[in-house]
Amino acid sequence: MKNAPDTELGERDSPAGALLAGLHHEDIAMQFEAIKPDRLYIKVANQLSQLIAEGKIKPGQKFPAERDLAERLGVSRPTIREAMIALELQGVIEIRTGSGIYVTKKKPRLEVKDKGIGPFEILETRMLLETEACALAAERITDQQIAQLWEAYREMEEEEKQENASETADWKFHNIIASACQNSAIYAVVDWLWELRNQSELHTSFSARIRDEGIHPILEDHRAIIEALEKRDPEAARAAMQKHLENATEAAATHFSNAG
Repeated sequence: MKNAPDTELGERDSPAGALLAGLHHEDIAMQFEAIKPDRLYIKVANQLSQLIAEGKIKPGQKFPAERDLAERLGVSRPTIREAMIALELQGVIEIRTGSGIYVTKKKPRLEVKDKGIGPFEILETRMLLETEACALAAERITDQQIAQLWEAYREMEEEEKQENASETADWKFHNIIASACQNSAIYAVVDWLWELRNQSELHTSFSARIRDEGIHPILEDHRAIIEALEKRDPEAARAAMQKHLENATEAAATHFSNAG
């Protein structure tokens, strides 16, 4: 019976082992970087950028419609929207209201870098989570938390009167509902999704653009949510939150649909 091969020797005999054997730990830290998987919208944006670089889509040419692009590339429409946001921020395309999406005639930087999670992915995740959270909150919310929601609602009204309105009160509103679930995991995830909005360059840049276009949080939706929660009606609360997030998604999508 043969002895088992020496593990350390076997590792050093391999190409990777030989490389690592010649490096100190400090060197390894300098030589290697963590490998991160690309977000899907970045892959789509870079594929479209490559077509532009190769001259298959020419400067001044209009892009196919969102639905057509989604079908050709085999991705969702939200992914196409986020790829277009990234390309617009990069200066690769311009969105002309009432006309369409066009390749710019200037020479932009074509490689698209990771700019964080996109707004439509976050909205989709919120739709899955916050609708059910709102239904649960209807069963557990206290009178004090109802009062806090009305206070946050009034703060939103005041914020919307400001020229450079933030969404601090909106964040507060949704966190109160998450807190009313009496489930720390739900609260943590809802709060984290709002943190992602603020950390994502793609989201913050897009939010600023659509605000300039007159798209703001819909106050009537928030009032309907509070009224459903006041009645302690889970079905009505779920429906009110779902309508709110659907309206928010549709409003954000008008940035593209208005393009023609």
